[in-house]
Amino acid sequence: MKTEVQRKARDSRAPLAVGALAISIALGLGIAPPPAHAQDAAVHVSIPAQPLGQALLQLGRLTSLQIFYAQDLVQGLHAPAISGTLTPEQALQQLLRGSNLEYSRQGNNVTLSRPAGAGAAVLAPVTVDGRYGATTEGTGTYTVRETAAATGLRLSPRETPQSVSVVTRQQIEDQNLTTLGESFKSVTGIVTSTSDVDRTDIHSRGFFVDTYQYDGIPVSTKNDFFGTSNFDPILYDRIEVVRGATGLMTGAGNPGASVNLVRKRASSKVFTGALGVGVGSWDHHRATVDLSTPLNENGSVRARVSGMMEERDSYLDRYHTRNRAMLFTAEADLTANTTVRIGFEHQAKRPTEVTWGGLPMLYSDGSPADWSRHFSIGAYWTNWNTTSDTVYAGIDHEFANGWTLTANASRLDSKYNSKLLYLLGQPDRVTGEGLGAFANRSRQEFDQNSGSLQASGPFELFGRRHEAVIGLVGSSSRHRAGNYPPLETSPIGNIFAWDGSYPEPTWGEFYSLPTEVTRQTALYGAVRLSLSDSLKLIVGGRQTRWKRDNGADSMRHNEFTPYAGLVYDFNEVYSGYVSYTDIFQPQSYRDANGGFLDPVVGKSYETGVKADYFEGRLTTALSIFRIEQDNVAERDGENFVPGTSEFAYRGAKGLTSEGFELQASGELTPGWQLSAGFSRALVRNPDGSRYTPYRPQNLAHLFTTYVVPGTSGKLTVGGGVQWRSAVYIDQTTSSGVKARREQGSVTIANLMATYRFTPNLSAQLNVNNLFDKKYFNLTGDGQGFYGSPTKAMLTVKYAF
Repeated sequence: MKTEVQRKARDSRAPLAVGALAISIALGLGIAPPPAHAQDAAVHVSIPAQPLGQALLQLGRLTSLQIFYAQDLVQGLHAPAISGTLTPEQALQQLLRGSNLEYSRQGNNVTLSRPAGAGAAVLAPVTVDGRYGATTEGTGTYTVRETAAATGLRLSPRETPQSVSVVTRQQIEDQNLTTLGESFKSVTGIVTSTSDVDRTDIHSRGFFVDTYQYDGIPVSTKNDFFGTSNFDPILYDRIEVVRGATGLMTGAGNPGASVNLVRKRASSKVFTGALGVGVGSWDHHRATVDLSTPLNENGSVRARVSGMMEERDSYLDRYHTRNRAMLFTAEADLTANTTVRIGFEHQAKRPTEVTWGGLPMLYSDGSPADWSRHFSIGAYWTNWNTTSDTVYAGIDHEFANGWTLTANASRLDSKYNSKLLYLLGQPDRVTGEGLGAFANRSRQEFDQNSGSLQASGPFELFGRRHEAVIGLVGSSSRHRAGNYPPLETSPIGNIFAWDGSYPEPTWGEFYSLPTEVTRQTALYGAVRLSLSDSLKLIVGGRQTRWKRDNGADSMRHNEFTPYAGLVYDFNEVYSGYVSYTDIFQPQSYRDANGGFLDPVVGKSYETGVKADYFEGRLTTALSIFRIEQDNVAERDGENFVPGTSEFAYRGAKGLTSEGFELQASGELTPGWQLSAGFSRALVRNPDGSRYTPYRPQNLAHLFTTYVVPGTSGKLTVGGGVQWRSAVYIDQTTSSGVKARREQGSVTIANLMATYRFTPNLSAQLNVNNLFDKKYFNLTGDGQGFYGSPTKAMLTVKYAF
């Protein structure tokens, strides 16, 4: 009887597809089964008493076993503490003591089951936890099982009729990603534009990405002066990027993409965590902490702290910064189905002798300029201090009928103070003379109060099971800004002799700009209708009420945003989809009658094919898209706004963006993780000319890691490349010469290696720009900012 149970359990893995949890070795990665004698090599194991599911996950990290089971099989079961030098199978047997569970083993694959007389013998497909759940930390994978970022419905990437990319916790750690700007380079179709040392703008399909979400709550981002792109991802479980228009979930914004940052949760019922220290190029010193602990005996109340502190110089002359990030969060299970959470997030940076903008890439005679990568225009008095604090709270309740109710509230306070210097014009190639100076000292503050209420779950109709989501969201933000005008500025002189000693201007009295208040409320909803076993239709919409006041002017808009998507499963692996989405962006231009123009509307059409391989461990997608931007402001001839000297504007047809994207992420074989993508976006002005030719049309990225066989899971090696196509900008110099500056295609190679000395202690080396490629980013004003030379970072981590 036992043999029959084991056979059925093994055979059930095929229909499970994505309903099984595979626990891998070292950093959560599996490896190909080694020879039999290597499979049973004894290792030192130290696992504390904890819920059985978490203990099995930890065993998978320490050994070469991959353990498959359904979530309800281990629910409510606890494992005893084990310690000593044991073979993987001996450790597994000790963890299963008293659980009344059996296992079968083929090589390194282990399947858990109940004895024949103890209940259902065949593992049924169920929603699973851990490796394929929404949370990515501890899973060791480069893919996710589900996301709600596009529609509010918790769907797998294959079930979502829109392009979605996720940077998981494992990717963040393997690539040693310490800023969001660096993280976006690992996302298919995202163009990162570094214009100075403390700012990275991101664009998708030709449009600036101005909408971020935190745990699904939208936060508007006008620009990156508040330092968002330098936020440290150590506080987040994952970074979700939905490409195309995203008005259903975000309201107002551009049609390129939206970013959802999902914070870490206080979910562990046992004490666990990790401490890390790192040293790197240019005196980079970094310390990290991530600790979770129960606050009562049964773990129904839990807390977590995660954060980092770092201090570093740069490949740029004189630059120095001190950065910190911290997350404090706690959760409590009020009942078996109700959880409340609170948290505080803090991000801050304090750089000195900073750059604002780049370097002129043309001389006044039109010839190309070439600079040393370490050359910096930062003056000794420049700085760019940013602080962002968020207090948040939420509650989740699961009803017996499968519906969930979630409420969230947050308060964001961001501010920055800066003293900056910008260079104007082009210098003489011989004398270095001819540049002008623009000095700026400013202070800005942005705060936003947000709240949301969302219900989602299944319902029965016409004998079939469907899903629905409905939500109410509101926010009120306030933007205060002002500056200290420079009373005089000194000439730049010979730029070739620049050493940062340019004198600080005398500043005038603070001049405050009108406070801008924006309020947005919306009701949204979507249903996923099961038209047949293979065909699913998602339809939805969002009604948004938007208002902005600055004391003198007021804008109001009521907009309906539709959403529609159709997904057809060709078989268990492949699906095809089509979708339509849109989004609106208010604008402050006025027409000849004195009224504000209607919002710019971005419409996104998309179709493609998605696939899940190896029971969902590897996901791929090919998408073809077209975006149309309408009602873009253009000057209305010589007409003026009545009663003013301002030119009047009218709405006109705007940009079009067409292209395709191909991406793959997940596990190719046990122990081999991959994230790769290629994208092509052709963005055109209404007259057919190329829009922003200084941004690449084609992008590619690849990063992979592999657990080296024969090392008992101790050694992981990896690497990758990032490639982008050539760019250019046409410019008329200060001498009236028309010239073009080009940057050819760029390929950057990176390497990493991790060695686990003990189950708790590991070291990781990351080397970026391995071949020391010299390249620059072009900006819209013809300046260039050079990328980093070869950079190395060694990180030592101790995990509890």
